[in-house]
This record gives sequence, structure tokens and C-alpha cells, in this order.
Amino acid sequence: MPNLISVERASLALGTTQVLDAVSLGLGGGDRIGIVGRNGGGKTTLLRVLSGTRTVDSGRVARVGGLTVGTLSQDDTLDPTRTVHEVVLRDLPEHEWAADPRIRDILEGLLGGTDGAGVGGLDATIAPLSGGERRRIALAALLVQRPDVLLLDEPTNHLDVEGVAWLADHLVRRHSSPTNAILAITHDRWFLDAVAGQTWEVENGAVHAYEGGYAAFVLAKAERSRIAAAADRRDNLLRKELAWLRRGAPARTSKPKFRIEAANALIAAEPPPRDDVELVGFATSRLGKDVIDLQDASVEVAGRALLDRVTWHLAPGERIGIVGVNGAGKSTLLRVLAGEVPLSAGKRKVGVTVQVAHLTQEVRELEEWADRRVIEAVEAVKSTIRLGRREISASQLAQRLGFTGPRQQTRVRDLSGGERRRLQLTRLLMSEPNVLLLDEPTNDLDIETLTSLEDVLDGWAGTLLVVSHDRYLLERVCDRQVALLGDGKVRDLPGGVEQYLRLRGDQPAPRHTPGTAVPAPAAAPASTAPSTASPAELREARKVMARVEKQLARLGEREGRLHEQMLEHATDHARVLGLNAELRAIVDEREALEVEWLEAADLVD
Repeated sequence: MPNLISVERASLALGTTQVLDAVSLGLGGGDRIGIVGRNGGGKTTLLRVLSGTRTVDSGRVARVGGLTVGTLSQDDTLDPTRTVHEVVLRDLPEHEWAADPRIRDILEGLLGGTDGAGVGGLDATIAPLSGGERRRIALAALLVQRPDVLLLDEPTNHLDVEGVAWLADHLVRRHSSPTNAILAITHDRWFLDAVAGQTWEVENGAVHAYEGGYAAFVLAKAERSRIAAAADRRDNLLRKELAWLRRGAPARTSKPKFRIEAANALIAAEPPPRDDVELVGFATSRLGKDVIDLQDASVEVAGRALLDRVTWHLAPGERIGIVGVNGAGKSTLLRVLAGEVPLSAGKRKVGVTVQVAHLTQEVRELEEWADRRVIEAVEAVKSTIRLGRREISASQLAQRLGFTGPRQQTRVRDLSGGERRRLQLTRLLMSEPNVLLLDEPTNDLDIETLTSLEDVLDGWAGTLLVVSHDRYLLERVCDRQVALLGDGKVRDLPGGVEQYLRLRGDQPAPRHTPGTAVPAPAAAPASTAPSTASPAELREARKVMARVEKQLARLGEREGRLHEQMLEHATDHARVLGLNAELRAIVDEREALEVEWLEAADLVD
């Protein structure tokens, strides 16, 4: 099938920055592509070039005739005088949209029901709605239209864990077809793994294409760095990320299993991302046995019980991720632990040596530093800290969190939203707390900065609590998850985020208006039934698995040789295109083999 959109040697400069430098790429039917890269690196500009809203300085951008393109931007462009029904369903007659399961799924997933109850109803006007509600309405309207090319700029913003899982499932299962294409700029690595068949990295004016989602992107990038002998710190971070992926839950995505297996040679000597035993030892020496205890704690806000007789004992060195429905009290729980919100009933006890640092979702605390330089704002807290076994300077920590030498001299007032968030984190860590409370720390951070932050937290000794909709971050830095389901209780999740999603899916979502607590489901899901395959079927399934694994190994070797050839002929555009076609054929073959392996594995399991 010909490309829906083709870009040939496109160049574009914004001021003195070369955002695109002779970039050539194609977007074909059936493509699902995730776009990653540093903040300010040109991701949104690339999306605008593809949509036709920005022209290039040189080169060519071509689209097939009659192509429809829909874009979800980060700007609020909704008409405040219109109703939700007018924006999302337009002039579709009710019998038409109500009979369409795809549209009903969109209304249920993004608007809280076919009546739009989650945003105040289909007849509600846009004007009084929050930014998050408007964002979901804009996304719903775009999905209902189902354009040939869907361009999404940070679609998971303002979605909770459950919403992100719904969107990934909808895009893959209900929206995708051989005749349309999806591109999504995203910093959500779980979403990237769940949706993307390819990953484009926008970096220094170039667009590098990788097959697969985040896990495959990390592997391919590390392999490319190894072949190019780029053994710098960035490469080391990729190796550490690979090491974690290799040890992680196999259900993180259905595809990385074989790709990560191929990375064993890269990570054979790589130590674990963090030594939990050693860190707990450090944390205990810093904190003692008592950290923060809640005993029969209750908190009421406007007559609602956000916490209802909660008893919770935090231990030194615990790393806990907190998930929950919107309005359930996740941020309030952090503020209670920090001592910023008084209890309506019960007790809060704090250990003598506890030093709490709380990252909120506000950045106003930096206003007093607006006229000072970044490094001054960091050194004002402390000049050096101990991270793990090493002592590092304020400048070194700032560099690890993305403030390179020249950027450390920038005035705080001139920082972007993502940079302000990074500065907040840097200042918090420089205070050397032993209890760290992070409320949505991934807001406005790009993937490279997130990886650096996780690397820093790997060496941090203390008790850590993280509220986040970033499922990947929760699994990466936390050893345990708990949930707030709107009933005032804190529930342990031995099965992690997957268990939370199953709990939420046990019962149909109740009708509720924004801000209303959602009742918790009554029961946990039943366990998976054991395999009923006969002994002969099991033997045959194991043979299939063994055969497929050998074939996948051979494909991996062929893929490695193709990558080497692509690097060798990097300046020969025609040769690279031919090699890329061979690479895509290998990817298609591998996809089929992986499906065959998974079907056999289902019998064996």
C-alpha cells in the first residue's frame, strides 16, 4: 500500500534551531507510531508538518488525495458556547451513534457513559468544564470522526491509569485498520509499548525509526550505540533500563519477551538497577524503625470521607506506588502523610529523625527564584549530597536531571514547564530527605529525563511514595502498589496495577458527576482456570514453542546483520530504504511467530 503521507528531504529551522534537517519518512496504512524525544526537540513541529499546518523550508511533503487528518493538540480549541453533544457527536442522529459499538465505547471510556455523565452530561456546555474534561471531550470528538490519519500530541495527559489502559485498547482493537494510521507523541512508556508498532525518535534535526514500542526501542537504541561504540553515560542508562526490563514482569507487553532475550549479551555484566537490601539498610540507619504511622485516620472534605479510619505503618526503605480513581484522595493522602492536612479523627505519628520532602503539582514555589540562575536555585539548598555510596555536587545532580552546563546558567523565569518540574525535583533531592512524597512527578517530563530521574531514585535511600498515572514509572521505581477506590480505604495490590484494573473492571462504572467518589467493586476477580489440554496436546505445544524460539533466534541474528549494514551504508539513501524493507519483512515474520508461540504457551500454562 502506498504511503498516506510521504516526507522527502524536509528541512525546517525555527530561529537558529534546525528542527528538521533533510528528513525523509513515510506514513503508511496500518502504521501505529509513537514519537519520542527531548522536550523542545521538534516532536510537535513534526506533527504539524505531517498535518499540513506548518510548511517546511525545503523538501517535499505529499499526501494521497482525499486524505482526512485529525489532530489532538495540547491547545484548548473548543468553542466554550457549544455543548458536549455538539462537539463530540455533531449532527449524527441518535439511532446512528447509539447503534455503533465503537462510538458507545468512546463515550463510555472518555465521558463516563453514553449519557456523558462523567463530564456533566451530553447537554452540558463546554465553558464551565475543567481543562482535563475539555481534553477528554476533544479526544472523544476526534475518535468519533475516525480520520484516515490520527495525530495525537500527548493523548494520555489528564487520563488516569484506567483511562490510559482504555485508550490503548481502543486504538489497537477498535480504531486501527489497514487503511488508516496513528501517530502519538507520548512520554508514557507503558502506552508506547501497548500501542506502537514503530517508534520515531526526534533528535538533533533527525528522525530515527525503530521497530516496536518502548522496550524494543530501548533494545535497538542500545544495540545501535554498541555497534557505533558510543559508550557514554547515555548508553549506560539504556543498558540499565534494559537490565530492568529483562528482570521485569513478562506481562508488561506481549512482544518484548523475545526482543529483550536478544539483549542478554548487552546486559550480562550489568548490575541490578538498585540493591534493595543495601538501600533498606541505609534507610533504616537514617530513619530508625519509625517513619510515619496513621492510626484510625479519617479525613473529611466538604462532607466527603476521603480517608475512613485508615491504619497504615510506613517502613524505612519502602517504595510504594499509589493509584486510584480521580477524586479518591490520592493527593490528599500525601498531604496527610506530610502533615499538611489535619485529620478529622485518629492519630498521625512521625519518627524523630524523619525529614519529609513533598513534590506537589504546583510550581509556584519557584517564583521567588525567577531572577536567579538554575545552579543558584539548586546550590541555595545544599552544595553536595550523598547518593548511594557517592557524594555528588549540586551541579552534578542538576546535570543528571537534564541541566547541562550552559542550561545551569539560565534564569529560572526562562525555563519551560518541564524544566521547572526538573528544577523542583533537583531542589527536593538536594535537601536530602529520608521520606520522599512525589505527586505526579512525570508531568511535563520527556522519556530521557524520566530515565535519568529513575536512575537517581535507584541510588536514593529512604521511604518513597509516588502518586502517578504513569504505569511504567510505578512498576519501575516502586516495589509495591496500593489503591484508593473512592471508599476511604487504602487497599494493598499484590498484583500491582493489573490487579487494580481488574478490580475496577469487576463492575460496570457507576454514573457519577465529576468529583464524586466512585464506590469500590465488591469482589476481586477469579483466578485464571488451569489448562485442560491433553498430554499429547501439551507435548505438541512444547515442540511448537521450541521450534518458534529457534526461528526467532535466527531472525534476531538476521536483524542484527541488517542493522550493521544500515549503519555501514547510512549515507546511501536508496540502500538504506532497501535494507529497511528487508527489516520490515523480518518484523512481520517475527510478529506471526510470536503469535504462534503465545498460542502454544497458553496451552502449556
